[in-house]
Amino acid sequence: MSPVPPRRAPLYAGIDVGATKIEVVITGADFTPSGQARIATPLRGGPAAVVTAIETAVTEALAASSAKRLTAVGIGVPGEVDAATGAVSHSPNIRGWSASYPLRAELENRFGTPVAVENDVRIALLGEHRIGTAAPYRDVLAVWFGTGVGGALLLDGVIRKGRLGACGEIGHACAWPGGRRCSCGRRGCLEAYAGRASMERRAKERADKGDKTILFHLMRKAGRTRLTSGVIARALDQGDRLANELINDAVRAAGPVIASAVNVLDVDAVIIGGGLGTRLGQPFARRIHRAMQPHLLNDGRKSVPVVSAGLGDLSGALGGVVLAAELGTARA
Repeated sequence: MSPVPPRRAPLYAGIDVGATKIEVVITGADFTPSGQARIATPLRGGPAAVVTAIETAVTEALAASSAKRLTAVGIGVPGEVDAATGAVSHSPNIRGWSASYPLRAELENRFGTPVAVENDVRIALLGEHRIGTAAPYRDVLAVWFGTGVGGALLLDGVIRKGRLGACGEIGHACAWPGGRRCSCGRRGCLEAYAGRASMERRAKERADKGDKTILFHLMRKAGRTRLTSGVIARALDQGDRLANELINDAVRAAGPVIASAVNVLDVDAVIIGGGLGTRLGQPFARRIHRAMQPHLLNDGRKSVPVVSAGLGDLSGALGGVVLAAELGTARA
């Protein structure tokens, strides 16, 4: 009788695709990173260029981990994901991604391994629930402040998707009826006040009108072409008046919107993440918590905690690893 060959230890890749960067983490079954890579999201070429960039980042992360063959891949993408096919119908914050693209099929073809595709905030909440800040809770609202504003919902320990796959999408809840124009075409959305891209547009408008700000000086000094979360954070640290005004507006918009969601859902906790949310950290979460208070039904003694994502910038990528592990187990 021939000896049974030893079973190969599982190896997972988690991928977080954002409007400005692609983050990849390689782990084993214990979710401890053994290799990482981060590259810029392509500004041209649409989804095909993004897939090529993903392949490059995964190759770099695998090289850093001295590993070769993946067991499964989990990826989070901003946009609407078809759960049955793994296609992404559109990704509004990534340039040139305006039509459906068979992301899962394309990545499975390139990597030769099973791939699971999910919305970026949903996958980040999965990571936070399994190994991060949301672990103690069963009912959680995640609000991610990045290029836009995204959201996800955990109820009874299960990530909810909803009838159309848009459950938790708080960024397009109305903060001010008839307010600022949002990238979605509507007016008054939370994202129009609290998304980094909308902040950049308003900062440019104000600078063009002669308002003094160091935002664009810091952007050029850092070699950036956009007002990144890091640039905004540095401007805040240096007391820039316009940067403070932009964040104040974001907090004022977020407070009543998130409080209203808490009143409806009665969650155990609110987790704040995303590129901007993570960079501004717990002080930003505390400000949102204070802005929520006048709009909550309960009193301060029972107020829901609002906390910064414990996995930080790696929430999405590590959530991808968790999703990959679930996929690998299901197919084992």
